[in-house]
Amino acid sequence: CMSARLPLLHKTPFVLDERPLYEATSPHAGLLSVSRVYRSLGMPALVGANLALRKRQRGFAEAQFIECISLLQTVGGECPEDMHLLAGDDCLARGLGYGPPKATAVREFLERFHDQKLETLRPKREVQKSFIFPSSQPVSALQEVLRGQVRRIARLYEKQGQPQRIATVDQDATIIESHKQAAYSHYEQGRGYQPMVAVWAEADLVLADEFRDGNVPARQEPLTCAKLAFAALPQTVTQRYFRGDSACHENELLDWLKHPDREKEPGGRIGFAVSAFMSPPLAQALRKISDTGWKTFGTEEDGTLRQWAEVDFVPGEKYERKEGQALRYVGLRLLKPQGVLFHDGTDRHFHAVVTNQKLEGDRLLDWHREKAGTVEHTHDEVKNELGGGHVPSQRFGVNSVWFKISLLTYNLVSAIKGLCLEGEERRTRMKRFRLLLIHVAGRMNRNNCVMGLRLCHDAAALKRMQRVWQVFELPTQATSAKALGRRGG
Repeated sequence: CMSARLPLLHKTPFVLDERPLYEATSPHAGLLSVSRVYRSLGMPALVGANLALRKRQRGFAEAQFIECISLLQTVGGECPEDMHLLAGDDCLARGLGYGPPKATAVREFLERFHDQKLETLRPKREVQKSFIFPSSQPVSALQEVLRGQVRRIARLYEKQGQPQRIATVDQDATIIESHKQAAYSHYEQGRGYQPMVAVWAEADLVLADEFRDGNVPARQEPLTCAKLAFAALPQTVTQRYFRGDSACHENELLDWLKHPDREKEPGGRIGFAVSAFMSPPLAQALRKISDTGWKTFGTEEDGTLRQWAEVDFVPGEKYERKEGQALRYVGLRLLKPQGVLFHDGTDRHFHAVVTNQKLEGDRLLDWHREKAGTVEHTHDEVKNELGGGHVPSQRFGVNSVWFKISLLTYNLVSAIKGLCLEGEERRTRMKRFRLLLIHVAGRMNRNNCVMGLRLCHDAAALKRMQRVWQVFELPTQATSAKALGRRGG
């Protein structure tokens, strides 16, 4: 039978009070956790030491702009005009010590990263020649900030008893769609940009990026990004590895990775595995392998067999050098069950990995496949959750710095998840992370001359924020022994 209380659903028990709430409250007080991490890592000093964009000493400092843009991206903002999400938030303003800048000021700040003189180097548009636009000096300086951020997070992992001794660098390019007139055509029949990103898999931290036009193929000079990535690793790393797709099957990169000089560097030799470019000779070598030469090491959900075999292959194409240290080719065959075919009408597909590793073939292929869960996950989060997939300007330098700040933001969030959250929460995606820690209502009040942040009744959120305060130490007026005892640190 129907409940007698159902008529309650046809009316509301309150009226809308027309008086605005002037107390210092915020719907996303958890943003102050991100601000604490930013400051605890010494990011303001890092930014100040590398960026000097202001012509006058008044107004917002560079570190304040980057802090606010990171907070905007964390809360879900996708462009400078979304600064209204932070505007009028007295709780946030008091917690930061200043009111966030307006959208116009943020745009003016971003414009300073574009060097118009570099545009003279670009080929004429009608030529459509792929050209890697060089980073402006301020954008290059932000790479140094990113490097310092990574090393300081690594030190915190060490301090918390989670030393990161192994570093696997996963490198991959991604497409950012854009219909702006300045965007170039890319290989998927659209227009946009194609940045290259390198991620430290074990620590889930972005090490480096190279922002590129959409018409620049991923196989064009991937070494630049790889060098920046390995240079960003902390000295405490003792084992180094590299994984990439076929865009990384490129002479200069492979020669650099396997060069004997790498063994003399901190971290030593670099073990690598990259998807091999499927040249006709390599494809022929794979097809020559007999059925008995393939070893099954896995079965996919649809019954497709995953098989591996050593490939007897001597490179001969221009992108594969015969001289130097010989590399090993491990073949992968995907074999459909009887009566089932791939879309191209065949029952088998061939792939290969080129490597300097001596792992058994099945373990090597599984290890190489893990790349899909690291750098591709980073692409997804940065582009779809942190504003990195939206380009705010026609100017290359502006888009480049907006994307790089989204990478800095990714690392801030990753540090919180890795050092402060527990269990499944450490692997949570950005959408749920906001519900766990960011979209928490709070009020800033003053008690005995000490300003304090008080959250709404949410014990779990308070516990997470207390953990952030514990791990990311930062001197404040509220850290007296009396205050700590009253507020839980």
